[in-house]
Amino acid sequence: MDSEQAQKEIQVPFSKYSKRVILKDIVGRSDGGVGLIGQRVLVGGWVKSSREIKKDLPPSSPSPNTTPDAVGPKDVRCVEYFQSVPFLKSIVKVLGGGDHRSRSKLDSLTPKRVKPPQPTISLLQITDGSCIPTLQVSVDSALALPSLVMPTGACILAEGVLQQPSIQGKQVLELKVEKVLHVGGVDEDKYPLSKKRLPLEMLRDRPHFRPRTTTVASVTRINSALTQASHVFCQNHGFVYVQVPIITHMDMEGSDKMFQVTTLLNSQETRGQNPADNVAGVSLETIKASLKEKSNRVEELKRSESNKEAAAAAIQDLRKTTELVAQLEAREKAKSGHSFKAKKLNFSDDFFSKPAYLTVSGRLHLESYACALGNVYSFGPRFRAEQSQSRRSLAEMWMLEIEMAFSELEDAMDCASDFLKFICKWIVDNCNDDLKFVTKRIDKTVEDRLKLMVSGSLEKISYADAVEVLKRVTQKKFEVKVEYGVSLTEEHESYLADVVYEKPVIVYNQPKALKPFNVRLNDDGKTVSSFDVILPKVGAVIRGSQNEERLNVLSNRMKEVGLTKQECEWYLDIRRHGTARTSGFSVALDSLVLYATGLNDIKDAVPFPRSYGKAYN
Repeated sequence: MDSEQAQKEIQVPFSKYSKRVILKDIVGRSDGGVGLIGQRVLVGGWVKSSREIKKDLPPSSPSPNTTPDAVGPKDVRCVEYFQSVPFLKSIVKVLGGGDHRSRSKLDSLTPKRVKPPQPTISLLQITDGSCIPTLQVSVDSALALPSLVMPTGACILAEGVLQQPSIQGKQVLELKVEKVLHVGGVDEDKYPLSKKRLPLEMLRDRPHFRPRTTTVASVTRINSALTQASHVFCQNHGFVYVQVPIITHMDMEGSDKMFQVTTLLNSQETRGQNPADNVAGVSLETIKASLKEKSNRVEELKRSESNKEAAAAAIQDLRKTTELVAQLEAREKAKSGHSFKAKKLNFSDDFFSKPAYLTVSGRLHLESYACALGNVYSFGPRFRAEQSQSRRSLAEMWMLEIEMAFSELEDAMDCASDFLKFICKWIVDNCNDDLKFVTKRIDKTVEDRLKLMVSGSLEKISYADAVEVLKRVTQKKFEVKVEYGVSLTEEHESYLADVVYEKPVIVYNQPKALKPFNVRLNDDGKTVSSFDVILPKVGAVIRGSQNEERLNVLSNRMKEVGLTKQECEWYLDIRRHGTARTSGFSVALDSLVLYATGLNDIKDAVPFPRSYGKAYN
């Protein structure tokens, strides 16, 4: 079988539901797609960059049967030709003879030849989001105007033949387009993305466009792989997937940092009538501080003169914030001198007949299924109303939660360790191109850090020992003083993992006051069977515990934290009827994305971040 026949037998896979070829199956091949040269494909994508080249025209030559004499002298005018024909000569006389005026009139009747624009070829680098590499697409100006297909962000669906590049360069493959099926144009004056890189913090204001950037696209694919790996780990170990409620009546962790769900504020009188009325929960001082930061950012961009698009976007954002501050100040001034007392809400008239909240954890509900099905897990959003501007804080985070029956603290810690090793290996094995990109663009240590997690071990240390270790630190002064009984801050956790042990750390047996009411009380009566897994550069990613199975101890803990039996009667029923020792943990998937990509701010690790003071889109 010759090479040409073998090439024809190559089948290029296509997307079943769009009848197009995914670019990853072309340029993502080990040979860059060279082995597919000669294949006809249909591709779709968005333009990352482009350039226009002039098309070579074949040289014009006279007909073989034509001689210079037959063509005639080059200065023969139309009027002279008209005069040479008897019938047409009379027309010339009517128009005024053969003088200059007749020549002018005839010249005006002769259509002028407009020089056609020179044909060009648009060379586009397109991506469809399936991989890092782009495909070079060659579009003749006769098929589509360059002004339509060349702008960054334009969408194109085209059919053609894969060939060697028409111009030598970095590309090893090119699609010569024969048919353009769709073009989604771009308003270049309003499109926020450009060929220049925008800072990630600038992209947050346009989360609906930022996945078109290479960085955010890579992060999103890694995020997707982490989610898939989490489900595969649980399914491989016999865990049953359970959906737990997002709306609950219980404060699961006793933090009081919960979002309330109510329909009592739906009347027209309580709805905001202007932007200033829609910033409930955000103080004027907070917005003014944000205004100052944005003003400094604008000045910095103006001085650099390196990115006009970013400067324009920052100026627009600053203008909106300035208007909002003015509205808030006007509202505060109008209220001055008047006492305002909020009407007490009667929750018996509410949708759920009593106060309801967005859940901060699904582990309590999940435990009831663990006591029936054995090992179970859940995956979904969890909400925490923390007024924090931390780089690791979000109001809405996606969590994987695991509960295991007949399991104790050591079992849960072993499961958490195995889980981390599994997903890190999954990322290394399945996200090779994206890992190389984030290692080059964001953090050079990402890939080594993941491989170290796979092959290494986690350091285990009790909370009491961790406090003693931090107390002995002299070369650094912590913002919050380290004391026994005080929750370790992000700064403390990072120092343990990044500096002291230089690897992942498990801190276990925290004081009971720092953990939820349902965590099992240890024999010392002061600590509970809980643990936190702290990763370098990220902090605590997993928080777990063994649950309290003793009814009397659980009832006493509920009284200590102020919970009534009525609120938790269903949970106590689990202890009364066929209880078992259970343990489990919660994994902050968004924080794992930080660990796997090297990003510094968690708001850049999720598609649509919700944080204190800003919900973006």
